[in-house]
Amino acid sequence: MAGLYFHIPFCRRICAYCDFHRFADLRLMEETVGVMHRELDDSREFLHDRTLKTIYFGGGTPSLVEPSQLQRLIDHAARIYDASAVEETTVEVNPDDVNPRYIEQLRTTSVNRISLGIQSFDDRLLRMMNRRHDSRQAETAVKMLQDAGYGNITVDLIFGFESFGDDAVAADLQKTAMLGVQHVSAYHLTVEPGTRFGRMAARGEFAATSDERSERLFVMIHDRLAEAGFEHYEVSNYAREGFRARHNSSYWSGAEYLGIGAGAHSFNGEVRRWCAQNPAEYIAGRRYESETLTERDRLNELIMTSLRRVEGLDSATVAERFGPACAERLLREAAAAEGYGVVIEKGRIRIPPERMLVSDAVIEMLFEV
Repeated sequence: MAGLYFHIPFCRRICAYCDFHRFADLRLMEETVGVMHRELDDSREFLHDRTLKTIYFGGGTPSLVEPSQLQRLIDHAARIYDASAVEETTVEVNPDDVNPRYIEQLRTTSVNRISLGIQSFDDRLLRMMNRRHDSRQAETAVKMLQDAGYGNITVDLIFGFESFGDDAVAADLQKTAMLGVQHVSAYHLTVEPGTRFGRMAARGEFAATSDERSERLFVMIHDRLAEAGFEHYEVSNYAREGFRARHNSSYWSGAEYLGIGAGAHSFNGEVRRWCAQNPAEYIAGRRYESETLTERDRLNELIMTSLRRVEGLDSATVAERFGPACAERLLREAAAAEGYGVVIEKGRIRIPPERMLVSDAVIEMLFEV
């Protein structure tokens, strides 16, 4: 089964940390959505697997688009692919876009999962990040959606700010758990060069927190959310039983997916492609770049996605796909990485969830170069 991703690259305001494909000029939004319909038609042969399992609207800020327009994209996709088995349809929503009118319209769509970009319940931190909402709006948005019948809500949080103490992170976790959401994504702040934080860092005015504190915060988040009943199933993701993010999980398991929209990525098991990022260029004529994955690329991708998940990397799967010698190499090199917390049990290589912050280092050690 495959996933379908729609990228809405528009925002009313650019957050200080964000380096995603997003644009604050909304004048091209309606025309961009129209072109996405044409791209759906033109891409109908890209996927080998023509049965959709998940649909996801990401951005940017998909909640700037009228829910009826989102549904038209869903209905269009269902005329091209078999959508009868779709289990999860997610839309990313900004808290300040949630109001009675928006919810009423959203309830007429097939969206059954809401991803709320809250980031923090600390108003000082929200202002620093240049977010459009405050903590009151964030809490109200969750409760309004729950009252409307949405029982699959995920909250995004960001941690790793040097100027905010551990108590600020603890308070965010406590508030999140008290709200009774089903899923939490807790991302460590990354300071990218093209962002406001990146420019501030270049001037010596801003810095992310130290590695030592990052690890301490990571363990605290793991412990607090585990105590609240969440399973830590991927580096940055926590879910109550039965509420893992199915769309994102498909990325981590190597499933096919089609990305529609400016800046969207697609993968059909052999070819990875991505589209022009600028909406004006996208409207004028879609241009794709692509790469065909080599056997080494596929192996390294399996290593990367597997070791970011609690299940880890199964050496039997590696042996089946890439040969016994490759599996033996990985087991041997993983044993040498036990100082990073790597565990090998019954041929499966994994990193315990509370140590997953070091997963990138372990993954790099095991890559085939």
